[in-house]
Amino acid sequence: MTNAIDASPSASPSAAIGPQVKPWIAAIHAYVPGKSKSADGKPLVKLSANENPLGTSAAAMAARAGISDAAAYPDPDSTALREALGNLHGIDPARIVCGTGSDELLNLAAQAFAGPGDEVAYVRYGFSVYDIAARRCGAEPVVAPDRDFGTDVDALLAAITGKTRVVFLANPNNPTGTYLPRAELARLHAGLPADVLLVVDRAYAEYVDPADDDGALELAAGAGNVLVTHTFSKIYGLAGERIGWGTGAPAIIDALNRIRGPFNVTSTGQAAALAAVRDQAFVEASRAHNRAERERFVAAIEGLGNHGLRAVPSEANFVLVLFEGALTAAAAMDGIAKAGYAVRHLPSQGLPQALRITIGTAAQMDDIARVLRRMADAAR
Repeated sequence: MTNAIDASPSASPSAAIGPQVKPWIAAIHAYVPGKSKSADGKPLVKLSANENPLGTSAAAMAARAGISDAAAYPDPDSTALREALGNLHGIDPARIVCGTGSDELLNLAAQAFAGPGDEVAYVRYGFSVYDIAARRCGAEPVVAPDRDFGTDVDALLAAITGKTRVVFLANPNNPTGTYLPRAELARLHAGLPADVLLVVDRAYAEYVDPADDDGALELAAGAGNVLVTHTFSKIYGLAGERIGWGTGAPAIIDALNRIRGPFNVTSTGQAAALAAVRDQAFVEASRAHNRAERERFVAAIEGLGNHGLRAVPSEANFVLVLFEGALTAAAAMDGIAKAGYAVRHLPSQGLPQALRITIGTAAQMDDIARVLRRMADAAR
């Protein structure tokens, strides 16, 4: 049978090749999740996605299982969840928006406030979704230099131009684990024009000692150009449900509500997240476990300093390990995989010399440390 497009004498070349992707969309490198299998397909213990090794709160799992009506749409406004979050953090629920993970809210923030001809700024080694969010709405990503793998406030402010519309900041930062303290975050905000939206992505904030809080929620409560986002995927152990939330000035929340999905958080997700918010004992236990195992693992890496291994100081539930000696990050990743574990190698983010290793159980972290010591000794 003759193809109608090819046979038509009036068909234009553009019609023959189909719809054209916008150039800013074509420039996006799709997000690549952490691996969970070896090269030969063998399942691995996944220490590549920063999931909670303690799993999920039993209360959250029970609430999730209690949702039986899959035929009905969920509450489009996540009303009960927003009220619980408001009670926990002292925020008016009307100033809270929920999303399909915090990723949805990050993308919506760029879409609502930036577009073609605008710029979106963030620090080098920032979360890879920031580049995607900028390009997705046609804006130009602007990457500011880092300071020892963390945020350099002066460099980020120097990158701001008259075209800047959004600044993304992960605190703690992913994938490096570095942390910007309260005074520096306030200085960054004070240096931004009022028409530039500062998005503080606090996906890992619950792992920080509450005494060291960065003050982002206070900024969001008092400023008209700050959006703070959180997720239930990390310390709450609900990555499979994809639930995030954000807070900011009413005009910001109104903009995100206009363009978010109308039923973007599932009924099971809302129920599980609501129960998780009410189970702060699980959050505290997860924080304590992470702190203890992170300290032990960092000490093990420091013990390999004479082999060229170095741990970037982290406030998150992972550690970025730098390989600056005979043992390379790529070789270490292969050796760790042979031992049964998946970790994250980051050459696509400009970190070919690094592995991001999620803090797992005590036994898992001991295994990883033993593998690295054996390989480092052999590479001398």
